[in-house]
Amino acid sequence: MPIYYLENKAEFPNPEEADDEGLLAVGGSLKSDWLLAAYQKGIFPWFNQGDPILWWCPNPRMVLYPANFKRSKSFRNVLNQNKYSVTFNQAFEKVVDCCGTISREGQEGTWITSNMKAAYLELHKMGWCHSVEVWDDQSKLVGGLYGVGMGQVFFGESMFSTVSNASKIALYYLCKRLLGLEVRLIDCQVYTKHLESLGAELISRSEFLKQLNNSVQRKKLEFK
Repeated sequence: MPIYYLENKAEFPNPEEADDEGLLAVGGSLKSDWLLAAYQKGIFPWFNQGDPILWWCPNPRMVLYPANFKRSKSFRNVLNQNKYSVTFNQAFEKVVDCCGTISREGQEGTWITSNMKAAYLELHKMGWCHSVEVWDDQSKLVGGLYGVGMGQVFFGESMFSTVSNASKIALYYLCKRLLGLEVRLIDCQVYTKHLESLGAELISRSEFLKQLNNSVQRKKLEFK
């Protein structure tokens, strides 16, 4: 498969032409028109500090249908304790900062560079990018996630947790909110055991793109 080199126009090749790992193209920009054009075609940026912008469309693709979120007995007990409060779009920048700085097993550094952060902050100001925040009883941010909402799809970008179950709580309340908005699909991008335990599943790239084409429009989600 060829790797495409992007220049000045926010146009992407057919995502089915990505290589086996999902790499499709190099270059381009992180400006809002580029990001929105990419997400609409099921493509997302992912690269390390100092590298050129890399654009991906993996095969298979990890997705979560909001109605399929799995609540274990122990997690239901956590929810019933009402120990944490949850908000939407109240601390977007803090959530992105935490996603970029919380250490993760098997991962060195972060792909959430200063340029990436600025790009998603711009999308947030435009109403395309959203966050979910989880707070403890002392109003301390202990977990959250953020992603891009478009049409009937939520493209998850990153999540974090500083206490047990906090990111799971964020995802659970996101699923509840998305069901109310008739969102059909959460794009989780790539496989993790944690996401699988919560009900996410792998589907082929072609199936993902088929579902995406039926669900995505250049229309903002109204998170209130």
